[in-house]
Amino acid sequence: MPDGAAPILEVRDLAAVYRTRDAVVHAVNGVSFTLGRGEVLGLVGESGAGKSAAMLALLGLLPARSASVVGGQVLFDGDDLLRATPERLRRLRGSEFGYVFQDPATSLNPVLSIGHQLAEPLRVHRGLSRRAARAGAAELLALVGIPDPKRRLEQYPHQFSGGQRQRVMIAMALACKPRVLIADEPTTALDVTVQAQILELLRDLRRQLGMAVIWITHDLGVIAGIADRVIVMYAGRIVEQAPVRALFADPRHPYTRALLAALPRPDGPREARLRAIPGQPPRLETLTGDCPFRPRCARAFDRCAGPRPELRPVGPEHRAACHLVPDPAETAHA
Repeated sequence: MPDGAAPILEVRDLAAVYRTRDAVVHAVNGVSFTLGRGEVLGLVGESGAGKSAAMLALLGLLPARSASVVGGQVLFDGDDLLRATPERLRRLRGSEFGYVFQDPATSLNPVLSIGHQLAEPLRVHRGLSRRAARAGAAELLALVGIPDPKRRLEQYPHQFSGGQRQRVMIAMALACKPRVLIADEPTTALDVTVQAQILELLRDLRRQLGMAVIWITHDLGVIAGIADRVIVMYAGRIVEQAPVRALFADPRHPYTRALLAALPRPDGPREARLRAIPGQPPRLETLTGDCPFRPRCARAFDRCAGPRPELRPVGPEHRAACHLVPDPAETAHA
């Protein structure tokens, strides 16, 4: 975020847990970040890193029976969302925050028409009449590239392909022109051409509306093309955050380097094999106090078995949580 600019969203030490019959899973562990107005923030990491859990937690969308927020603050325009009433959160979700969920097959109601589901936020949050909301729903379908939108309003989710359902979810999230859009793997089910169209659409809306975007993805190629800053998560924590150019030019955490090394390179030799990260992500209920990436890290040394490192500055707006990164306090006393 540019220096001196007031953030639209500020997350401080967010922590959330899932409770199972046998254990308490610490899915989000002290996550802190800011989001500037009109900024695109990329959130990357393997499955289970805590990306989606953190975003669900900040909007009060975790399943109440099995999960809860146990600490932190989420400041939106200065108000703490974690202490907001359910009524206020319902007003903010849809009007100020749009959310594109990861799986449209389970996010859309199978017994309601697409037109009904698209018109609902327009009526609830913008107060449109039934006729005006229906017209707005057709415009939204056209906006995301669904052909013959007026006819498709009468159809149900099972009559749309996976990629079309994803576009419907994007249209629904954009219905009320939110100031913050959280997009959880929004282009996973789309082919390359449609993916490019959706990315261009979101770029245009960002310019027109000043909309801030949090883009959750495994695809670092997408992040390189759309994000201003990047947060890398592992085992429920942020292990590196930086402006996008700095992250790709000089990644400092071994996990970030491993993610980038696993990307296919079109300019590389044809016979080259992809470099997989050895091992598996840790089970969050079994974490100890050391660096959670240590068992998979090729550069681990004795100190990595001690207390896990905190995020440390390594450059302008660039921080990493690794013992290989010099501690400024130690450097000052050297």
